[in-house]
Amino acid sequence: MSGTSTVAIHADRGIRTDRSVAPPIYQTAAFSAADAEAFAQAAVDPRGQDFYLRFGNPNHAQVAAVVAELERTEAAMVTASGMAALTTAVLALVSAGDHVIGQQSTYGGTASVLLNLLPRLGVSTTLVDQTDPTAFEKALTPQTRLILLETPSNPLLQVTDLRAVAELARAHDVLTVADNTFATPLNQRPTDFGIDLVWHSATKYLNGHTDISAGVLAGPAELLDRIWDTGVLTGAVLGPFDAWLLLRGLRTLPLRLPRHNANGQALAEALQAHPTVAKVHYPGLPSHPQHELASSQMSGFGGVLGIELTGGFEAADAFLGRLRYPRRSASLGGVESLAVHPASMWRGMLSEDQIAGSGVPLGLIRLAAGTEDTADLVADALAAADAVAHT
Repeated sequence: MSGTSTVAIHADRGIRTDRSVAPPIYQTAAFSAADAEAFAQAAVDPRGQDFYLRFGNPNHAQVAAVVAELERTEAAMVTASGMAALTTAVLALVSAGDHVIGQQSTYGGTASVLLNLLPRLGVSTTLVDQTDPTAFEKALTPQTRLILLETPSNPLLQVTDLRAVAELARAHDVLTVADNTFATPLNQRPTDFGIDLVWHSATKYLNGHTDISAGVLAGPAELLDRIWDTGVLTGAVLGPFDAWLLLRGLRTLPLRLPRHNANGQALAEALQAHPTVAKVHYPGLPSHPQHELASSQMSGFGGVLGIELTGGFEAADAFLGRLRYPRRSASLGGVESLAVHPASMWRGMLSEDQIAGSGVPLGLIRLAAGTEDTADLVADALAAADAVAHT
């Protein structure tokens, strides 16, 4: 097995059809065929790359090859966004009358799929405490077909025992799908613990430059073929140029992620000791209630941390306003640091009761450390905390 930097640069080499060093952008909506037989075959080839853009193109295939190798899965496919990856997979894998289990602590968009979209389609859902593996077992019904996981979770950084849930699901013939956006395949590979399918908002760390929207699914080819069939119908296609930018971002993921990890850890440790900070949610801290579990299934803890200030909502807003480097923005995983107030961000996706049910404190800040110099980010965060303390 080659190292991750080598994989990120060379895993797609077999897909290249030319002699250029940098891959070209296949900026075409359709491809021609030599004869009727070749045309007919291309029209039904799952995750193909030379029929019609909605079905796939070489830039998609290049990204998929790199992600599959990094996640150590049989195959991968790309979509127009992380939410497109999730919804396409769910729509392909469940039907009316089925039951899906999700987590109470999860991204607001995922929660909205579970609480708002699927029930309209006749699919029942149950959200459980992800920190308790027995909660998943208690939620199982004869109609359960899918378990949706996210670890570490957004924005509380709670950790799911992937091995325990995977073993439970396999024993009951239930598929498992894990959101690996926060960890990336460099910090965690869910399939190593028995998870069936992995998805990413590739907008985040995989791309790393906050300039595209994209999603990726990775897993067994047979499973992805089923999802691809649905994707062709829903049409959540990633444009060639965006796919090319995503591939470009993937090339440097092994170089960027260690700095994200280091910055996240340094910020968590510094802020945890500040008297204005009530709590820091970060699995890399020994004080995190699931630090031991996180250490057993992660090789690094990422750049995202949750911060609770003693002054609640007003203190959180003041802290965001005092930061010099992190911008107030909803995304994460780029080279620049970003910070956001999740409760405000999710008001367009979830009701107040649903937000409260997620367990996310109204004054929680999600800070996503970029790749700036560690000392600069720590000094900036501490200065902001000091300023809040003296207001």
